[in-house]
This record gives sequence, structure tokens and C-alpha cells, in this order.
Amino acid sequence: MKITVVGTGYVGLVTGTCFAESGNDVVCVDINKDKVNKMQQGYIPIYEPGLETLFHRNIKAGRLNFTTDLKQGVDTGDIIFLALPTPEDEDGSADLSYVMDVAGKIGEIMNQSQDNSYKIIVNKSTVPVGTAEKVTNIIRAKTEKDFDVVSNPEFLREGFAVDDFMKPERIVIGTDSDRAKEKMHLLYEPFVRSGNPIIIMDPRSAEITKYASNSFLAMKITFMNEIANFAEKVGADVDKIRIGMGTDTRIGKRFLFPGVGYGGSCFPKDVKALYKTGKDHDFEFKLLKSVMEINDRQKTVLIPKLKAFFNGDIKTKNIAVWGLAFKPETDDIREAPALYMIDELLKAGANIKVFDPEAMENVKQKYGSKLQYAENMYQALENAEALIISTEWNMFRTPDFDKMKQLMKQHIILDGRNLYSPERMKNRAFHYISIGRPEINVPRKLWKEF
Repeated sequence: MKITVVGTGYVGLVTGTCFAESGNDVVCVDINKDKVNKMQQGYIPIYEPGLETLFHRNIKAGRLNFTTDLKQGVDTGDIIFLALPTPEDEDGSADLSYVMDVAGKIGEIMNQSQDNSYKIIVNKSTVPVGTAEKVTNIIRAKTEKDFDVVSNPEFLREGFAVDDFMKPERIVIGTDSDRAKEKMHLLYEPFVRSGNPIIIMDPRSAEITKYASNSFLAMKITFMNEIANFAEKVGADVDKIRIGMGTDTRIGKRFLFPGVGYGGSCFPKDVKALYKTGKDHDFEFKLLKSVMEINDRQKTVLIPKLKAFFNGDIKTKNIAVWGLAFKPETDDIREAPALYMIDELLKAGANIKVFDPEAMENVKQKYGSKLQYAENMYQALENAEALIISTEWNMFRTPDFDKMKQLMKQHIILDGRNLYSPERMKNRAFHYISIGRPEINVPRKLWKEF
């Protein structure tokens, strides 16, 4: 098939590349000329494991092309995917201006084109309920030519996006058109050969499915963070609680790991957008309101504990931070808990030295000279009086603790991802604080502070 993907962010570039990998001819459209030029030369603008090999292979095969010319994309594409940003607006709603603007331009191009073939316009972006109808109305106001608008939400995890696309657990297609159903089913058949379902539903249900899925996962994470905070108060161990819960198949083992909150481009934005959409329809998601409030607090839950070590004053203290991306295997720092902690540390006058294997450049663009940037994880520890861990990169899981002791001025670790065993940290003589588990080697006078 001939596929056009408008927008080359995480979703758009992975979508275009993976469709090309399955034999389709793909044109990716973006308004950023510099970005398009670099992609044409083989440069990938994002970090996503597994993408580079497919990207270069399909460019070489001639199946994956890039352009700034939307007309070219509309004219050549039988199926046109909109993978455009829907950023959070000031009121928490999803900003649909990019989607609506491109929809109008697509309608104009279709109307002026000599090509009268049937086209499918697919909302791949995460959009509020009713967006498919709005896009249909905008395009229909510009042209009488034959088309359908389909909702096809993505369920890609950053860091695993290629695997998620090539081997999806499910495909959700929202359309009332039999012709669109048939063509979309044919497009996705190569990706579900193991039997995972292609689920057909109406567009509104498909739009809500995406928000409901992300909001449920955010709620699950937040619930475990609340259990962890309670466990600390009563002297319980959240690791044991998590195992006891996770063996119940109705609950499951995934997303039960407590930490310093969720971040990224999806969960925070989608929870807020669903909450705002509910308000727009005279419905209040009280549960989601609590999720948002709890997660905001959780992102800085380690800072009061750090301050307690230094009698409430961390001015001029040297603090190391391991992990800046909101999760491992990505360079994405959007809504990353590390940034919230860094902001609090800067307010308190601390000296901060950071390290992340992928997200350093993005953080430099945000903070500039306000931070020190280490070349590796151990350099960040030189003369450090405390270490905060905010992202669970694998390289942080089994460090050289003896080397850490030699480099650090004081042996204090605040582990926001529960990477280490408390029992082993006791033997290593670190002052160790994690989430929802007993503090190790913490001076008795500080217990009341927590």
C-alpha cells in the first residue's frame, strides 16, 4: 500500500518506518526542513532502540521517504496517518490546532487534485472523543471527494516502540465504514499473525480507549505509590506487598513498582485531557483528579528526606543525580520526575551534578550552566554528599559500590526506583532510603523527620 505519515515525532517516525518494513511505500511529511533534510541523509532525530536498523534498511530499499511537501504526501498516499502533536493546553485539554490545521489543508489538496481515488485519513494522534467527527467535517467542508476518517490510537511504549508496533498486543480501529474496515484490516494483518486481535469499534469508543488505557495504568502506578508511602509510615515493606498483590491474576504483576511518580509525553497529558474532557461533558473524574494530585507530590517525595540528613539545609551541598529521562531506553525528559527534583534542589541552593546515558543534551538545553554534567555515572559522584536515583537504567542496577564509596564525600543514597536490596545496602554501610521500604543505616534522630 501507499502510506503517508504526517508528523515525524516518536509515533510518526516509528509508524512510518515499521509500515515500510512490512513492504509498504511510505512518505513521511514534516514542516521542519532541517529535520527532513537530516532524515533524508540518514540521521534519526530521536533515540529509540531498534529503530536505526529498520530506518536505514528501508531508506536504502526506497520504501521510506521524507518530504516537507504535504501535497506530495496527500497525492501519493492511499492511507494518510496524522501523527501530530496534541500538547496540553493551558486548561489541561488536548490542543488540537495542529490536527485541525492539517485536516483543512488535506481537504484543500484533495479538492484541487486530479486524483479522485478514495482515501482514508487516520487519527494516530491521541485525541479527545469526537475528534474523528471534527476532522471529517473540516475535510468535508473543503472537498466532496471520497474519503473516510478513522481513529487508530497507538499503544507504543517509548524504549519499546518498535517491538510494540511490530508485535502489537492489539490493534484498535475506530470506524463505521465497511470499506475503511477492510482496508485497515488488510494493512495490519502482517503484524498480528500470531493471533492478537484487530478490534473494530466506533470512532468515539476508539478515542476513549486510548485515554482510558493510559489513565488506568497511571492510576495503578499512583495507587502503589500511595501504598508505598503508607508502608513507610507503619514499618511495612512495599516489595513484599507488591509480590503478594501481583500473584493475583485479576491484578497482575506489571505497573506495581513504586517510585517517584510517572512522567513522559503520554500519562500526564492523557490523564489531564481525559479529566478535562469529562468536565466539558458535565462529568467529573474524581479518581483522575486524585491521581494527578498524588503524582505531583510523589515526584519530589525524596527531597524532604534529603533535607533531613542536613538539618533542613542543603545549600551548597553537592548532590549527584543518576537518571534524567522519565524512563529508561529513551532521551525523553518531558514531565520527568528528575526535573522536578532538580528544580527543588536549585531552589534550596544545592550544587547538582547529573548523568544520564541518553538525555544529557535535552537537559542541557533546559538548564544550561545551572547544572554540572558528568561524562559517566561515576564522575557524577566525585565529592558528592548524596546521590539521588530517578531513572532505572540497567547500568545503575549493579554499580561498583566500593568505587562509589571512594568517590562520595558522604555515603547517602536516595533511591527513587528501588534498585537495590535494603539488606545488601546495610552490609555495604550506605545510608539508604528508597520508596516504601525500611530506611537503612539512617541516624535514629532522623526517623521523626520522615
